[in-house]
Amino acid sequence: MRHNDFQRQSTVHDDGPGVLITRVRGYAAFNTIFFAGRRSRVDAAAADLLGLQRGQAVLDIGCGPGAFARVVAERVGPTGHVVGVDPSRQMIDHATARARRLPHCEFRVGTAQELDDPDESFDAVTATFSMHHIPEGRRDDALAQFFRVLRPGGRLLLADMYPTDRIRPIAVRVLTRAMRHRHDEAGASDVARAVDPIAAVDVRNYAGALRRAGFDEPAFHEIRPSTGCLVAVRPGPRG
Repeated sequence: MRHNDFQRQSTVHDDGPGVLITRVRGYAAFNTIFFAGRRSRVDAAAADLLGLQRGQAVLDIGCGPGAFARVVAERVGPTGHVVGVDPSRQMIDHATARARRLPHCEFRVGTAQELDDPDESFDAVTATFSMHHIPEGRRDDALAQFFRVLRPGGRLLLADMYPTDRIRPIAVRVLTRAMRHRHDEAGASDVARAVDPIAAVDVRNYAGALRRAGFDEPAFHEIRPSTGCLVAVRPGPRG
């Protein structure tokens, strides 16, 4: 993928939804390259960390084209309910079209920091490869929203890039160039400004904010290829 392709597929809204990815094909190409064609393996392993049961309700934040939401929908079955939220209308339209055989999986336009779902309405909330797209000053707001909509005992999963030492230098160069081109028009985000953007998207950075939001001590898990996951639980008995 050429550098200007990254720029064309996304725009930045620092006071609104954050980075808005609009090109489904460009997004898919980046995932294929970064995960060496094994993104489906990452999604399955990340879903395993949630310990989902049939009939549960899951909220997928920054769902993009809906691939992970569909994986989760298969886990909870037709008696469950999965809602995918993304600020991009293009992504939501694509996700909706791809999930036609899963009537219990729905998608809507929205942002992580301003959810309109009722309190304690989900058994799990997921944000895979999306937290760094939220404006830096609104990420604590997003975590507070995740806590609010989770039921007691519910799990939050944050996942983002975490390449191994062998490929990390390559990943840093690729992501640095991509983010700089992406933010040329609107000014750099904290990730784009970072000397090491991989360190900037490390989900372990959210551990303290999760504790302050009320979650139990989060647990870090590494998934191959190149993915770090942070799982936190809202205190209370799981229903």
